[in-house]
Amino acid sequence: MNMLRPLSPNLSIYKPQLTSTFPISHRISGAFLATIVLFFYLLCLKIGLICFTYENFYLFFFFSSKLILISVEITALALSYHLYNGLRHLFSDLGGFIFLRIGRKRLK
Repeated sequence: MNMLRPLSPNLSIYKPQLTSTFPISHRISGAFLATIVLFFYLLCLKIGLICFTYENFYLFFFFSSKLILISVEITALALSYHLYNGLRHLFSDLGGFIFLRIGRKRLK
């Protein structure tokens, strides 16, 4: 009886669970925020404070204002999600949300 089956089940048969989705999205939002902070830190190191006196700097921000607004909204959404999910995680570690039995099976 030598069947060609995988040793472990394939990931396509698993349904996404709420308890595994939250930490994954928390890490993704944290990596996105760290990338944004690093990008602006390197941008400030490259440009310096003298850039605020140039007219071309303000023209660039004027013509790319829609792109900047969209990126600020996405960053604010990622920041708020990361903050509230981190607080939820800390609260659940301290014993909160005991009444929620998400992802746990009752043994009868």
